[in-house]
Amino acid sequence: MVSSKSKMRNIEHQHGRDYYHEPPPAPLLDTAELKRWSFYRATIAEFIGTLLFLFLAVSTVVNYKEPNYTDKCSRIGYLGIALAYGGVFFVLVHCTSGISGGHLNPAVTFGMLLTRRMSLIRVAAYMVAQCLGALFGVFFVICFTNSDEQQSSEGVVNVVTRNYTKGAGLVAEYIGTFVLVYTVFSSTDPKRNARDSHVPVLSPLPIGLAVFVVHLATIPITGTGINPARSLGTNLIYRSTTEAMDDLWIFWVGPFLGALAAAVYHKYILRAGAVKALRSFRASGSSGSQPPV
Repeated sequence: MVSSKSKMRNIEHQHGRDYYHEPPPAPLLDTAELKRWSFYRATIAEFIGTLLFLFLAVSTVVNYKEPNYTDKCSRIGYLGIALAYGGVFFVLVHCTSGISGGHLNPAVTFGMLLTRRMSLIRVAAYMVAQCLGALFGVFFVICFTNSDEQQSSEGVVNVVTRNYTKGAGLVAEYIGTFVLVYTVFSSTDPKRNARDSHVPVLSPLPIGLAVFVVHLATIPITGTGINPARSLGTNLIYRSTTEAMDDLWIFWVGPFLGALAAAVYHKYILRAGAVKALRSFRASGSSGSQPPV
């Protein structure tokens, strides 16, 4: 019985080793990408995807909030807003993942840079496209919904509520982005895809659920940013309050720190990247010390 189990494990291990290969790290500066249409196609996909995400998600808040009510998101509540953001993000990530990876978020793109999955040139292009897409998406909300900037800004802009300190808002954005980026890494892990290739797992689904859950937890604190492009678009277009610009740094520093922590946790702890690097260093050192035969 024991021998049969060990044989099965050896077969599974050997089978997994046959069809899984660690992808090589992306070059830091890959200027050859600038000559490929796939690079520009992916950048356009990030721009359009982020534009649609902001337009649909922000329209949900604006269109279903009574201007005469003081309670933000008064008709559909936090649950409806969280569902809108999570659902729209799930759909758009699913649509664009095959073209650009479906980031739609500079924090996610930053995490990909830290794990060497993307070159610096592609990361810069993605972030610019995402920020421009967010600005255009929020601008179209104002144009097409005929919403008043002063009445509709509450519940749309990302600011730390008066019941919480700036530090609490920063921690909320840090933890929320950590959950999102960690979910992205886990859902798109090539080793998991190879090991569970027989299981029909839709990777954008847990990503959308992560956005939904994080919104439920952090809407009362910061209005939920976890996306620097989203916060930039809403806070620049809806500038009716001074806090909209004063608190903007929180929604850039917090998400980038959360993405950094998620990248380190996934690559160097869960995937034992630090251990592998140490073993490789020791192996090269020991082989170099041996005299040639």
